Amino acid sequence: MRIKFWRRSKSVAIDSNSGYNVRVQTKRKAPRTPAPGHSESTEDHLERIAELVEHKGYARVTDVADELGVTPSTVSNMVRRLAARGFLNYEKYRGFSLTPEGRAVASRIKARHETLTALFGLMGLEPETIKQEVEDIEHHLRPQTLEVVAKLVSYWNSHPDQLQAFLRYSRRKQANDRREDDVL
Repeated sequence: MRIKFWRRSKSVAIDSNSGYNVRVQTKRKAPRTPAPGHSESTEDHLERIAELVEHKGYARVTDVADELGVTPSTVSNMVRRLAARGFLNYEKYRGFSLTPEGRAVASRIKARHETLTALFGLMGLEPETIKQEVEDIEHHLRPQTLEVVAKLVSYWNSHPDQLQAFLRYSRRKQANDRREDDVL
């Protein structure tokens, strides 16, 4: 008789015919599909570094830490990893600057951020809502999705009458939904 059960991430098999020999086998986890491109943290750091360099002409660990709300040691570790990946030029106890590859990645991140900000702005969301929504979803969009969003932003900018038609529809729909909720 063979009894098999799972406990957390281990498979335990007990074979009673052989005097209760116990085998413990670690359950294999499904392979994680790697995120396309870079991690959220990598992108956040590159985005803030590029913004600081653009506004101040330089970036320091303490500035990046303040902007991201993390500790300076967290930023130092990330800066070392970004330098190892070829995104930053970094000298310990000095400063750092973006490499051409780092600037290219930061530029794509900035364009994505601006596209989403423009979309939500056109839709009439409040600035604080826009900021939070963009931060929440910007790292989770595939390039194809972002391309479609950019086309929609461009279309609405080129055809403001269509944007206004959408906004009127949205307001009517919202009013109807409220009335239905009041009835229930």
